Amino acid sequence: MVRLTLLAVTCAIASAQNAPDPLDQKIRAAIAPFPGKVYLFAKNLDTGQSYALNADERVTTASTIKLPILAGVFAAVEAGKAKWTEELTLTQADRVSGSGILGEISNGVRLPIRDVLHLMIVLSDNTATNMIIERFTADMVNAEMDRLGLRQTRSLRKIRGDGDDLKPPTGWSAAGKLPENQKFGIGVSTPREMVLLLEKLARGEVVNAAASKEMIEILKRQQYREGIARHLGETPVASKSGALDHLRSDVGIVYSPRGRIAIAMTCDGIPKIDYNVDNEGLLLISRVADILVDALGK
Repeated sequence: MVRLTLLAVTCAIASAQNAPDPLDQKIRAAIAPFPGKVYLFAKNLDTGQSYALNADERVTTASTIKLPILAGVFAAVEAGKAKWTEELTLTQADRVSGSGILGEISNGVRLPIRDVLHLMIVLSDNTATNMIIERFTADMVNAEMDRLGLRQTRSLRKIRGDGDDLKPPTGWSAAGKLPENQKFGIGVSTPREMVLLLEKLARGEVVNAAASKEMIEILKRQQYREGIARHLGETPVASKSGALDHLRSDVGIVYSPRGRIAIAMTCDGIPKIDYNVDNEGLLLISRVADILVDALGK
């Protein structure tokens, strides 16, 4: 009888382990029509429950690399290597097209580091990003990522613009000069590491508690809400998005009533170049975010 009981328990455990995961089924059903590849990691920072899909594969960050750059600048200021009131000068060399407003501002305008940093996150300003990298360097950002244990997350170079504004890439980090990283553009990371960076921010472990809190408040003000935050109404979301011709990405913390859900998702291989808010990558990110917030928040 004892042997039969143990056998029954063992079979029950094996059956439970082999049972389909409802969350995995929902997410795979949502992404099935997508013609490209999806990379995803999400975690409830309060319960520890998580979901992973290609979570440890290196991905092109696009503008989500501006989150590690943000952390690097806060670390440099805390270390006394810069002051928030120090002014940076807008030059033609750093002016590029794409998101932001500094491309419309006259050369020679001077702005405090804090203002330039806010523009980099809140409006995803590409010119502001180049000004920050010119002052602090991509290597400095990577040194801070090393300190945080995020060794797959690398700032690689400045943004080079596009179209008639295309410039030779400059501002290379040591990691950016490696042949295997050339394909990643301005930055590379993994979904798991991006969520870990968000988790460290939520815990007050990036620079210090006050700096982490201030960074989260900046991320809450960013104005691109067509991905993770698209259907979340007034639910606070601290996030940073990224876009390339054939890629959309978003990383952020959803402050759900049922827990803080950190999400990092990249949709690569989008066939059609479409910078409208209904880009299929953005729509997919929003659908999957809704599923994750519902499932991980229970």
